[in-house]
Amino acid sequence: MVRVQAVAPGSLGAALGLVPGTELHAVNGRALEDFLDWEFLSADEQFVLSATLPGGDAVEYDVERPEGLPLGVTLEAPRIRRCANHCDFCFVDGNPAGMRAPLYIRDDDYRLSFRYGNFATLTNLKPWDVERIVEYRLSPLYVSVHATDPTVRRWLLRNPEAPEIVPQLRSLAGQGITFHTQVVLVPGANDGAELVRTLTDLFELGESILSVSVVPVALTEYSKRDLVRELAPEECRAALTLVGRFATRALAERGFPWCYGADDLYLQAGEPLPPAEWYGDFEQRENGVGAVRYLQTQIAAARDRLPDLAGTRIGVVTGAAMGRLMPQVLAEVAAVTGAQFELVVVENALFGPSVTTAGLLPAAAIEAALITWRRTTSPAGCQGLCAFPTISWTCWSARNPGPPARGQPSRRASSSG
Repeated sequence: MVRVQAVAPGSLGAALGLVPGTELHAVNGRALEDFLDWEFLSADEQFVLSATLPGGDAVEYDVERPEGLPLGVTLEAPRIRRCANHCDFCFVDGNPAGMRAPLYIRDDDYRLSFRYGNFATLTNLKPWDVERIVEYRLSPLYVSVHATDPTVRRWLLRNPEAPEIVPQLRSLAGQGITFHTQVVLVPGANDGAELVRTLTDLFELGESILSVSVVPVALTEYSKRDLVRELAPEECRAALTLVGRFATRALAERGFPWCYGADDLYLQAGEPLPPAEWYGDFEQRENGVGAVRYLQTQIAAARDRLPDLAGTRIGVVTGAAMGRLMPQVLAEVAAVTGAQFELVVVENALFGPSVTTAGLLPAAAIEAALITWRRTTSPAGCQGLCAFPTISWTCWSARNPGPPARGQPSRRASSSG
């Protein structure tokens, strides 16, 4: 059973009489377990819907709708499949105490992998989960591989029951499922020869593996630093050498790089980022792969729509990672708009200075940095704009009734920022 959270006014769902709190039980006699069942089973132009209204009345609807017309029904949030692994490098386990409860949820849910691009390990799949993946063609999935050697992977996941990943991927691939994969690189565990083995195994699975990203492990001040450490610059450079070797092979055999280093891997190695063309459709940009170049392409595409901002002073809030790269990004915008851009690089006071991503900056740190920035304005006050990371802006605006400067925040910051 799934429950209705909201119904759009004037929608087909509203015309049927569905209201918040309505329990949806079955479509064409098939039980609804979650949003996937609802979305796929109710996609037909004609179907029978069994439901119970909030007052307890059982109803059955014969639904007919024109092709493509949405029902206008929003379901309550699903129960998230929790992670059964205990990785030493788990970022959620690196949260400090005392924060909101949802921030401590360790998800490992193939449904969210399909819907949102969340990475899942597939270690908690049941036979009926596999059947649903195949039946509904949940593809591509985003899979955290980390290592293909079973012993190494179980050690990394701290899960002795983790199934072998290569047979899992091969079986699903044989039924038409494709994957974007990642390797979170932990020094001394899955780098070097183990990384070679992992990339080789994934490449040999063929075209079902759409891409693989190699991402340096990220730790907070509260992570298990006695058990795992960050990569040194020379280790990042060695990993990039291996990434480059497999990318060269893929270019020759498949026509695209296939194997990508995360932006942060290049930054930590002190190496320049590849050009935008290297990343194709930027399919792993949300994983910090090609995120900087993607941002630049978005700016370039919007050049003709950028307003004249001559004389406007604009503060751009970002983290330490993008602080090194934003000048070249902003120079392009400044040349078109005439605005004066000033970087406000903020150190992460919540997770520690090793966490340099803008999207993880706490609102309090942004607020303090902006107060300092405003003090550098002319006596008449700031007459400019402020651009924020989206998540941090949401937190900041909840603490402040109005923006700290004229204008509205940016809707999105680079994933690598």
